Amino acid sequence: MSQAFQADGPVPSANTVQALARALKLPVEELLALQRDADAGRGGKRLAPGRPIGQWEPHALEVHPAGPGSIVPGSDAPGARVLPGYVEREHDLVLAEAVRDVAAGRSRMLVLVGSSSTGKTRACWEAVQPLDGMGWRLWHPFDPTRAEAALEDLHRVGPRTVVWLNEAQHYLGDREAGERIAAVLHNLLTTPERGPVLVVGTLWPAYATRYTAMACPDGEDPHSRVRELLSGRTLTIPETFDAQALATAAALARSGDRLLADALTRAATDGRVAQDLAGAPELLNRYERATPVARAVLEAAMDARRLGVGLYLPQAFLTDAAADYLTDIEYDQLTEDWAEQAFAELAELVHGKQAPLRNTTPRPRRRPPTPCPPADSAPQATAGPMFRLADYLEQHGRTARRWQCPPASFWHAALTHLTNPDDLANLARAAEARHRLQWAHHLRDRAANHGSTDALYFLTLMREGAEDRQGAEDLAYQAADHGDTGTLFNLAAIREETGDRESAEHLYHQAADHGSTDALVRLCLIREEAGDRGGAEHLAHQAADRGRTDALVLLATMREEAGLRGGAEHLAHQAADRGRTGALVHLAKMREEAGDREGAEHLYHQAADHGDTDALVHLAAKWEEAGDRGGAEHLAHQAADRGRTGALVLLATMREDAGDREGAEHLYYQAADHGHTVALLKLALMREGVGDREGAEDLAQEAGTLALVRLAVVRERAGDREGAEHLYRQVADHGDIDALVHLATMREEAGDREGAEHLYRQAADRGVDDPMAMFDAKRKFVTRWPDGLDPDGVPTRPWR
Repeated sequence: MSQAFQADGPVPSANTVQALARALKLPVEELLALQRDADAGRGGKRLAPGRPIGQWEPHALEVHPAGPGSIVPGSDAPGARVLPGYVEREHDLVLAEAVRDVAAGRSRMLVLVGSSSTGKTRACWEAVQPLDGMGWRLWHPFDPTRAEAALEDLHRVGPRTVVWLNEAQHYLGDREAGERIAAVLHNLLTTPERGPVLVVGTLWPAYATRYTAMACPDGEDPHSRVRELLSGRTLTIPETFDAQALATAAALARSGDRLLADALTRAATDGRVAQDLAGAPELLNRYERATPVARAVLEAAMDARRLGVGLYLPQAFLTDAAADYLTDIEYDQLTEDWAEQAFAELAELVHGKQAPLRNTTPRPRRRPPTPCPPADSAPQATAGPMFRLADYLEQHGRTARRWQCPPASFWHAALTHLTNPDDLANLARAAEARHRLQWAHHLRDRAANHGSTDALYFLTLMREGAEDRQGAEDLAYQAADHGDTGTLFNLAAIREETGDRESAEHLYHQAADHGSTDALVRLCLIREEAGDRGGAEHLAHQAADRGRTDALVLLATMREEAGLRGGAEHLAHQAADRGRTGALVHLAKMREEAGDREGAEHLYHQAADHGDTDALVHLAAKWEEAGDRGGAEHLAHQAADRGRTGALVLLATMREDAGDREGAEHLYYQAADHGHTVALLKLALMREGVGDREGAEDLAQEAGTLALVRLAVVRERAGDREGAEHLYRQVADHGDIDALVHLATMREEAGDREGAEHLYRQAADRGVDDPMAMFDAKRKFVTRWPDGLDPDGVPTRPWR
């Protein structure tokens, strides 16, 4: 106020004049008019609004932060976040044309119309970047309100200014000022001496429709000036990325754009890449700031999805599952309507029209009518509402909760409310993988009752093991009726191993009648063993016609072993003509073992002529043994160029065994350049052998966890327990259960029983899903906890 009354002071702002008018009860509009006249009369002492474009940070202009968030390195702006690479689309061409017009001296206005988080603001930001180098300014009116700021200073906008009207409804839709702002903008755009200027804005479709709709003849016309202003100045942008935009985004992702790569894992199918990028940070915020009950529901949903439950989660299941995710204090504070409040909280939308957990209705499966509809075609009965977890939170849960074993309420809710056989079977496997044996047993029974072929297979083996042969067959037939012939086949194989050939052959025929090609192959071999060569060959061709050319290979092998070389070679050539060139290689190996080197080489060459890379590998080895190193390398490179980089590794190993370390290392590096991880392991072991431990670790890390394990074994055998444990820990941190169990064993052997128990529990909680780790880890778990573990990790009491 003091400055406002100084004769030689600056012209007071419109805000000051308005405040003064209200305080003195003077007419506001008259004083504002005087203020504008005074401002013009002073020759524009106040700077024109805005500042150079380069001084703006895009998020300050309301470009949505993308992805989980990372700070721009070396940025002066506090909290400046990385922007994903920009993917140009059709609307960018129109924006670029507007920018060229203003650069040439013609004022333009363009308002992008599109739904939430479709990339409107980012497109405007990218479009104005060329103007930065031409000395243009950018003005974003927003203080004290957007409409007030625009109305106050639009008359002072100077040439070469970008007027930034993001969320233009706050300007043009203002009840008191919208029409006046439209009039001032019109004046700005049509007064040549004030230009060039570029006015850019964004609107949701609903606002654009409202502002441009024609008024009824006898009704009010609240947006007449706005309608005239927007006429010919709007541009609609698409909801999704089209195929070309997705391809561009994928190329940027391959070149190192992690934000785009992450978004494409979820949005590559529906093209909602911009919405995913904009919604991800807010979805994560909503999860981290959720009320305890809402967070419990979300974590139950995350666990369900990561352990194999389908997209659609019943509300009743989530409600009951959430209980044990709460602390005792949180549980005691539950109100009667806690579930209703939690689901309402999680249904609130964030950017991109996404919700952490949204109510959904599964689409019905529509298939053409058939005489015998498949077992899974019947619609699944769903009691009550179904919900779907946001893709981003599902992905976050798979990472953040990957080592967590769900609490007891989760398993109980699954057993009580889930009916989909695949969901139940997947949870049974997950429970067993975590050594929660009692829950696995009950879930598998329920899965079998609902038609799960996986559960039926498991129960079939249990019945057969208990000598309930008829019960086992009944379950196997149930599985076959549901489309799984593997159970019948495996039951037949068990009977065959126990000497009951008649029953086995009967079951094989049943499985073949249900469409099992495995059964056809086995029947073919049984016929051959019985001397029925014609029948065997007929069955082999039947199997080959269904894609099982290995039947011809197996039959060729049997005839070669029987000394019927002509018949064997004939069948091998038939298999090769069907693309199974390995048949010729297999016969060649058999002849080589029998001492027929000439016959073997003849077949190797025939296989190589058919393009078989195995044959090239074997020939390369033969030439290396014969001393023709140049020829051997040539063949190995031929094989490597066709994808068999193992040929180079084989030659390198042969040279290493012969003492030619330099030649071996040269070939290992060539194989590594082709992406062969075994070559990296070999190089790591060579580095370890000469004492270069750091170089060995670097190469092993590049090769992957199996190489680190191998290097750890080498150090352990050399007595370096500390170095071995260091490597096992690295592997365990990458999720390898076998390494964690081995660490536990090492601790146990060192007398650290408490540390060993802790590691064994960690391994059990993570779940032994890796078949390579299954045997050793399971053996350890069964030894320690024969009846399994409860969800909280306490050993289960005897229950069987």
